[in-house]
Amino acid sequence: MYPGAYVATNPDKAAVIVAETGEAVTFAQLESNSIRIARVLHGLGLRRGDNLAVLATNNVQVFDIYWAAMRSGVYLTMVNWHLTAPEGAYVVEDCEAKVVIVDAALSELAATLSELVPRQVTRLSFGGQLDGYDSLDRAADMESDVPLPDQPRGADMLYSSGTTGRPKGIKPALPNRQIQDPGDQMTAMNQSVWGVTEDDIYLSPAPLYHAAPLRTCASVQALGGTVVVMNRFDPEKALEYIERYRITYSQWVPTMFVRLLKLPQETRDRYDMSSLRLAVHAAAPCPVDVKRKMIDWWGPIL
Repeated sequence: MYPGAYVATNPDKAAVIVAETGEAVTFAQLESNSIRIARVLHGLGLRRGDNLAVLATNNVQVFDIYWAAMRSGVYLTMVNWHLTAPEGAYVVEDCEAKVVIVDAALSELAATLSELVPRQVTRLSFGGQLDGYDSLDRAADMESDVPLPDQPRGADMLYSSGTTGRPKGIKPALPNRQIQDPGDQMTAMNQSVWGVTEDDIYLSPAPLYHAAPLRTCASVQALGGTVVVMNRFDPEKALEYIERYRITYSQWVPTMFVRLLKLPQETRDRYDMSSLRLAVHAAAPCPVDVKRKMIDWWGPIL
């Protein structure tokens, strides 16, 4: 399962929506964009088993790049853009990235990073031009959106937080299948355990450089659902988006619950939560009293 499977049946459905603005990328656009970027990566010499590093805000183009990597057989490493430039450069070098792609919104970080990353690493930017970086947008516009004949499934190679030392990369074995073939474990779990279908609308309030948000968003898209991405977490805005977009599925960390519960009762009562059928929490233990209060508020959907 992958997003391109839905182009024939539902091409104009939103694969991802920017919560704050309503900007949307359809399944047809996601498929075309990811193919074009895959061709750019192939032209740069990336082959199965190579690594691509990405530093990006919660920009919808992250999913174009993600699915380009997944259909190119390469490892994708999302780098925490809150790291210092030397810390980010360490991750880029440690994962042996041959290409690094940087969001133009991170221009200050990109400038310093460019000086620290080895010269043999190809630097690309998207969403605007950066000094020292070639334009991914311009390169992709020049490519065909006809899929390459060989589209081996890639994988993400994410890093630990580095709380007791330098971050450590977790590099899984690459799956031995093509992008259109089933077998992705995260997608299968979302389907069999959480009951995710193409009718679901998923709210992602967390940074996409983290493992769970990135993988869950991708899994929802692979099952034909729509992902709504917040640029940054804000407790009242999250409630507003649940109501506005009729969110059915969401994922949180306990700290977000604490901040939601601190909202005045009249604020909490202002928003309709009835569409929400599942709220998953992870990343840290959730205090019992916090979880009880959330269940009292949202119902037994946690």
